[in-house]
Amino acid sequence: MMDFGFSCPVCGAGLVDQRPEKRCAQCKRGHSFDFAKEGYLYLLQPQKKHSRSPGDDREMVKARRRFLGAGHYALFAEALAKLLKESLSENPAPVLLDAGCGEGYYTARVQRALPKARLFGVDISKDAVRLASKAVPGARFAVASSFSLPFADAGADALYDVFSPVVPEEFARVVKPGGLFVLAVPAARHLFGLKALLYDHPYENPVQDTSYPHFAFLKRVPVRGALTLSGAAARDLFAMTPYAWKTPFSGKERLKACALLKTEIGFDFLCYRRTDS
Repeated sequence: MMDFGFSCPVCGAGLVDQRPEKRCAQCKRGHSFDFAKEGYLYLLQPQKKHSRSPGDDREMVKARRRFLGAGHYALFAEALAKLLKESLSENPAPVLLDAGCGEGYYTARVQRALPKARLFGVDISKDAVRLASKAVPGARFAVASSFSLPFADAGADALYDVFSPVVPEEFARVVKPGGLFVLAVPAARHLFGLKALLYDHPYENPVQDTSYPHFAFLKRVPVRGALTLSGAAARDLFAMTPYAWKTPFSGKERLKACALLKTEIGFDFLCYRRTDS
């Protein structure tokens, strides 16, 4: 039996891996959670669910997996991995938490850059976590909400968040003083070519340095690129963005007829240091 790293969502005590004797993780108070066959834990409590199947659905997860698996966002994954490796260079075996890990695309690249790190990922979508567990052997995953992370106080050397909800107080709780928080946000003209196709009046994304309690802003790391996508890849990109929910019928029809899409892409990685207060 060994410490699994996650904490009990009921009482907050650490979970201990009971395998191979049992297919579960258990805390000292006896709360027990079964491992799925893929190796992840389901730690999302019923009162934290706002629907029967919260988070991205299976089709959205599949679209994102196809798109990311084709390497279209590889420059962002490489930049994130490089940033974490450089920032944690003095720590030989850091504990990293991916808040909103999806199907594990960024976690996998971070694992290659930091092979000795202890990697954890949480996402509210069971379909996404199932794929992440298969894609990143050695990392540990759980279905859970970023609003109630099943993770120990000050348990992470670094937490990173790629386009997932930001929960400042919860992130500050789990990141140790002096630890790192990296947030990916869209640059001003990220996906502007896609928006120009979908909307009559495309808009740029707002750009600002955001402050969060208990974190000191360090720097903004810009990453820019461009894509030329087939119609199928463009539709996968559309399906994995919020535009899939708010685009008018006319825009969806233009996308359906699109054979080739050219668009700018850009992430900014905002880096913060956890303060003592």
